[in-house]
Amino acid sequence: MNFDFEIAKKDLLDFLSIEGITGYEKNIANLVKRKLIDYGVPSKYIFFDKANKKIPYFTQTGNLIVKLPGKKTGKRKLFVCHLDTVSLCSGALPKIYKDRIIPKGHTALGADNRGGVACLVSMLRYLFVNKVDYPPLTILFTVREESGLWGARNVTKSDLGHPHFGFNCDGSTPYNIINSAVGAERWSVEIIGKGAHAGVEPQEGISSSIVASLALSNIYKKGWFGKITKKNKKGTSNIGYYGDKNGQCAGSSSNQVTSYVKINGESRSMDKNFVSQITKEYEKSFQAASLKVLDTKKNKSKIIFKKNIDYYPFKLNTNQDVVKFSQSISKKIGFKGNIVSVNGGLDANWLVRKNIPTITFGNGHYKPHSLDEYLSISEFKDSCLFAIALAMN
Repeated sequence: MNFDFEIAKKDLLDFLSIEGITGYEKNIANLVKRKLIDYGVPSKYIFFDKANKKIPYFTQTGNLIVKLPGKKTGKRKLFVCHLDTVSLCSGALPKIYKDRIIPKGHTALGADNRGGVACLVSMLRYLFVNKVDYPPLTILFTVREESGLWGARNVTKSDLGHPHFGFNCDGSTPYNIINSAVGAERWSVEIIGKGAHAGVEPQEGISSSIVASLALSNIYKKGWFGKITKKNKKGTSNIGYYGDKNGQCAGSSSNQVTSYVKINGESRSMDKNFVSQITKEYEKSFQAASLKVLDTKKNKSKIIFKKNIDYYPFKLNTNQDVVKFSQSISKKIGFKGNIVSVNGGLDANWLVRKNIPTITFGNGHYKPHSLDEYLSISEFKDSCLFAIALAMN
């Protein structure tokens, strides 16, 4: 291939240097658009959808979509990656260290998923600079993936041109093909207790902190926290936030019985019914704990428990067109093409839900959402070559 990897690497560093945490993707989206136009992609094929108008959280812009008519006949293919990074990437700047790109400072890198952005931009650059024939293609750069796959959840098939199947560039190694992923529920609980002076009359209070502690202790004791195995069913759960309504610590001072606690958590499994069962166990535990912490008049705390589907699990059959095609191209260019499953949510979860069978391949980023995040330069290069081969064949 006449593939100029130095340009691809420069684009990657440019994308990694742009602030764009989830919900604030306008600057990175505009940079992607400018680069694509510079590489010869006609601006008439590039547009923003209105997904941000449907998302229940502030979101600067809609999904960025490139919808190409193609230069040869064939079924439309979809390529997708997400623009946003997690908040730990705020202020991130990249630097090259041997065969890796790492963060300069005390931040995460943001290769999740700027590696994917650079990969798909490099794919398009190759097609247009080399004037290669390709079938109808749609490239989707989503927003708010990190906060709930909101961009993919709200994109329409008509804006995508009703693609036959898709390829999501997000994850570590490009040598594996992800055909399945877990589903998840997000949940929150508000524990409304009763404040009282902790020194004068603590018995008149109802401690929300103690209710929460009893509930979580019971969850842990019964094996519903972390990795969960119940008979032949498996899943995970986690507590992600424990505080007040405004993002501050629960309670105000040590001499006041804590009157309010809010907790956010999640449940995951490949079995959507087991996901709901995990969440239900948390709800039952909080309700039961509220009966154990009473004031002198036998009043108990109020429990407000809310839950919602974050994304559904999926598993593509290995005989499906997109899996067989991806595996054949992977092996054709010398990769392994192993079929694997992951325990995280992907834009593919919602695309499959919209009847667009979508596999996921990596772009070389490892240890995402942490200060140890890095990107393998050699694997990033191979992800670009894989994307080009997928697009051309």
